[in-house]
Amino acid sequence: MVRLKEKYNNIIKQELVKEFDIKNPMQIPALEKIIISVGAGEDSKDSKVLQNIQDTISLIAGQHAVITKAKKSIAGFKLREGFPVGVKVTLRGKNMFVFLDKLISVTLPRVKDFRGVSRNGFDGRGNYSFGLDEQLVFPEVEYDNIIKTHGMNITFVTTTENDKEAFKLLELFGIPFAKGRV
Repeated sequence: MVRLKEKYNNIIKQELVKEFDIKNPMQIPALEKIIISVGAGEDSKDSKVLQNIQDTISLIAGQHAVITKAKKSIAGFKLREGFPVGVKVTLRGKNMFVFLDKLISVTLPRVKDFRGVSRNGFDGRGNYSFGLDEQLVFPEVEYDNIIKTHGMNITFVTTTENDKEAFKLLELFGIPFAKGRV
C-alpha cells in the first residue's frame, strides 16, 4: 500500500525535477496532506446521524475523524457558535499514501459514469479539491450500516505554490483527470 510513497521517492521526484528544472531539492513539489470533510447541513442537529457520519469517515480514512463546530453564530442558517456542523479528518504520512492508493485503484473506478475528476478544482496556490456524491463507493462502507447517504470533499494540499506543478504531481501519482485543459 505504500508503493505510492516509494514511487514518489524514486520516479516522480525525478520527473518533476526534469520538467520544471528544479535546482533546489527542497523545492520539489510534494503531497503534504489529504483532508476529507463532510458538511452535515440539516443532519447536524441529529446526533445519531452525525455520529454515523463520523464513524463512516473514520472507517474510510483509517484514522479517527473529528466533529467540527461552528466558529460563529449565523441567524439565517439557525446556527449557533459551538454547534456541530460537520466531520473532518486530516491524513499525513503513511495513512495519506494508503488512502491515496485506495482512492485511485479501488474507489474512483467504482464511481458510476466516471470520466475522471474535474481539472477545475485547483485553488491557484497548488491545492486541489473535488467531491464525491456518496460514501458507498468506498469498499469498506456497508450499506446496512448507513443511516443516510452523504457526499464528501477531498482536498490535496501540496508544497508547491502553483497549479501547474500541483497538477503534474497529482497526475504522476495517478489521479485520473478528465480530458481537457488545466
